[in-house]
Formats: sequence, structure tokens, C-alpha cells
Amino acid sequence: MLTIVVFLPAAGALGLLLLRAEDHLWIRRAALTVALANFALSLLLLAGFDRTWPGYQFEEMRPWIESPPIHYHLGVDGISLFLVLLTTFLVPVAVLASWRGITERVRMFHILLLVLETGMVGVFVALDLFLFFVFWEVMLVPMYFLIGIWGHERRIYAAIKFVLFTMAGSVLMLVAILWLYAVTGTFDLPRIQALLVNGVLVLSPVTELLLFSAFFLAFAIKVPLFPLHTWLPDAHVEAPTAGSVILAGVLLKMGTYGLLRFCLPLFPEASRLLAPGIAVLAIAGILYGALVAMVQPDLKKLIAYSSVSHLGFVVLGIFAFNAIGIEGAIYQMLNHGISTGGLFLVAGMLYDRRHTHQIDAFGGLATPMPVLAAFYLLLCLSSLGLPMLNGFVGEFLILLGVFRVEKWWAALAACGIILSAVYLLWSYQRVFFGAVTAEPNRHLPDADRRERILLATLAGLILWMGIGSPMFITRMEAATARVLREMERPAVHNVGPVAPERPDPAQMLRELERLRQDMHPVE
Repeated sequence: MLTIVVFLPAAGALGLLLLRAEDHLWIRRAALTVALANFALSLLLLAGFDRTWPGYQFEEMRPWIESPPIHYHLGVDGISLFLVLLTTFLVPVAVLASWRGITERVRMFHILLLVLETGMVGVFVALDLFLFFVFWEVMLVPMYFLIGIWGHERRIYAAIKFVLFTMAGSVLMLVAILWLYAVTGTFDLPRIQALLVNGVLVLSPVTELLLFSAFFLAFAIKVPLFPLHTWLPDAHVEAPTAGSVILAGVLLKMGTYGLLRFCLPLFPEASRLLAPGIAVLAIAGILYGALVAMVQPDLKKLIAYSSVSHLGFVVLGIFAFNAIGIEGAIYQMLNHGISTGGLFLVAGMLYDRRHTHQIDAFGGLATPMPVLAAFYLLLCLSSLGLPMLNGFVGEFLILLGVFRVEKWWAALAACGIILSAVYLLWSYQRVFFGAVTAEPNRHLPDADRRERILLATLAGLILWMGIGSPMFITRMEAATARVLREMERPAVHNVGPVAPERPDPAQMLRELERLRQDMHPVE
């Protein structure tokens, strides 16, 4: 099942490439069909998911490369399940969002979009470190071309900056992966976790700190965490609408997902040691992103800086090291993908009509465009955390988890919520309220049927996630508890000499065989 969900988009991209169709409508319909089919298949993962089992489910493991031992190992748990669903949901949204905006090289655009989906889903389901790195790099290439070819005036600058920042983090992560392989003799993530949890392998404090730092910097750049955020506003402003939706909805979550999947369970002592400094950076990002968003004259850049602020909440919740904070962080990843993706979607609709993102070029649009104005207001309220909407649940859980650790962190972070109401509602007032000051705005068409379907779907999800949050949270609890248990491994806290970093191979084999017999049976 996971193989199909990962590679069906790539197969669709290959079909579009080989058929070489020139009918733009046929190409769009084919890409949309593949994306919708993949979303429908991914829902089967939700239907068959066992919420009580903390380990990985739907596992697939086959040998890939003999030397070094690299495996094709896939699996999902409560942390990655909904991120896979978010990805497969937003790709059809991105296809529909570019239905009229992309008029050149239409076939290549949709090929790259489908290849990008394969890379993104692969990142969330890969359980082999080398395979994870391959998908991480595969995802980078299509996004570079989507920005560089179909972006706006400064697209080349934004695309190169995006690649340079991401590649800098990727190099550090690759070094850490190779270091872990040299110590353990395997790239398999569950095996490495088992060796560490059971005390077969104990990393020295210096080694753990260096490995954590390499992984953390790679993921912090992707989040992006302040002050590593400077690539994000440029990439968002210059990217086409579909690129902005995917970038905000999925790509930024790869950084926070990596923190949960790798940094916390593999390097718990380094995580605890650096948590206060990371919390300071997260709070700085929350406040800085909100304050800078308030003064932006460009609507798209305002939404981009709001992402810096909102992702700061996610990082803060992760490093609270309790179940409430981590579950809130996972839920906020999903909320941000829906709400901010929707904000970029409406910004793209406005650009298609006025060919500008400047806020002062709008004004009074609620008169000619009442439907679009209503949906944009709902998205703003969702993003600022209005009760009964999805954003409130995630932010409330994060603040509650952080408050249990450090009250001042929660108090400062809560100021970011107040500031988000300021910049979002103020931007809404300037764009949609008041008198129509520009003559072209008087006759702008309201949302058409395609756009109404898109926005209504997002609105339904916002309300559902705000009211029916237990459906999501209960499926995260077991995996969250497992991460916290892995952080409390006894070997980490032993007082005395540190065990050697390269354990006895025979002891490792005996321990792995015992663990294999205790594992939940999978096909």
C-alpha cells in the first residue's frame, strides 16, 4: 500500500512524459485524476490504521543494496499518517489552483508537481536513513524548477537561494547519517532506535551533541526556524500559487517532522541540553514573524512571515517534551497546512485577476467579490486561532504543554497569537473593506465554480478539525507516548563510564533477534 501511495504520482508523471500530449485541458485532467486517485488510496491507510499500536504500521522491508546494507523500508505511525494524508490532499488542490494560472509548459509543470508528491510522501514514510535522504533530495529538485521556471520576476534568485539553504542542511544531515552508520553498521531507523533504547549502544555526550546539531540544523533550515528563515519569504513571493501552497502546506512540515522522528528519540540528552536555547529561538521566531508580517506591503510576503511565526509554535511544542505539547505540535502542522495553504490559494486567485500582490492595489473587494471575501475571512480566523476552528486546538494544546514546563515561554508565545490577529485582520480590512479606490477593482469577477469547490472543501476541513479533533488526536497518542518513552531510556542516565560507541557485533545480533521476536507481526 505505501509503495503504491509513494510511486503512483511518479508513474503518472512518467505517463505524461511518454505520451507527450499537447492538449492542455487533457494534461490537467490527467494530472488531477492521478492526484485524486492517490488521495483516495491514502485514505485506506487511515481506515486500516490501528490507533492502539505505537509502532510502525503497513511496513514494507526489502533488501535494496547489499554493501553497505541499505533497505527499502517503509512504514507509518501516528506522527506521519496525517502528514501523508495532508500531502496527498494538497496536491490535487495545487493542480486545481494552477488550472488557469499556468499557461506555458503545462505538461512539464504537472510532471514536476507529481514527482514532487512522490518525494514528499517518501520523506514521511521512509524508515531507512539512506532512503530518507534520497527522498529528501528528490523533493528538492522539482520545487527548484517550479519556482525557477513558473515563478515571478525574481524567481531565479529565489530558487537558487532555496536550493543553497536546503543543500547546506542536507550536507550536514548526510554526514550525521554516515556517522550513525559507522557506529551501528546499519541505516535502518528502527534498529538504531532499538540499539539506543536498550542500551546496546550508548553515544558519548560529545558525539550525541554533534549528531544532534547536524540533524537539527538541517531540519531548522527547512522549518524554517529564526534566524534561518530568510529564504522562505523570497521563495513564497516568487513561487506560483501551486508552489506556495505545497511549500507552506507540506515542505515546511518536513523540518518539524524530522525533529520529532530523529532528534528527540535518537539524541534525547542533547535535545534536553539545548531545549532552552531552541525555545528562545522559537519564541523569537513567533514574535519576529508576527511583527514583520504587520508591516508588509505585499500580501504574499505577509502570509509567508506568518508561517515563520506559526511554525515557531510547532517547534516550541515539540521541545516541551510532554504528550500534550507534542500532540499539539503535530496537530498544528496539519492546521497550518490547511489554513496557510488556503491563504496562499486566495492570494493566487487575487493575483490572477489583478496581477499584483501589493495590498494598496486592492481595497473594497468585498463589494464585487463577496464569496471570496467570506472564505478569506474564515481562513484568517482559522489562522489566528478562533475557538471552534482548527487553529485554536493546536495552539491551545501547545500553550498548555509549554505552560507545564515554563510559564514565561507560554506567556511570550501567547503574545504571538494576539499579534497574528492584528496583522491578519488588518490585512483583511485593507484588501476587502472600505471604498473601492482602484477602478479595475470595481468589476473583478467573484469566485467561479472551481474556486468555490476548492475553498468550500478547505472550509469544511477547518470546521471539522476544530470540532472533531479527537478523531485526529487519538491516533497520535500511542506514537507520541513511544517517542517520550524512547527519550527516557535508562542507559542514557547511567552514572559512570560511558559504554563504547561501537558495541560487540554478536551482542547486537542477539539483541536484535530478541526484539524481532517481540515485535508486532506484520505482513
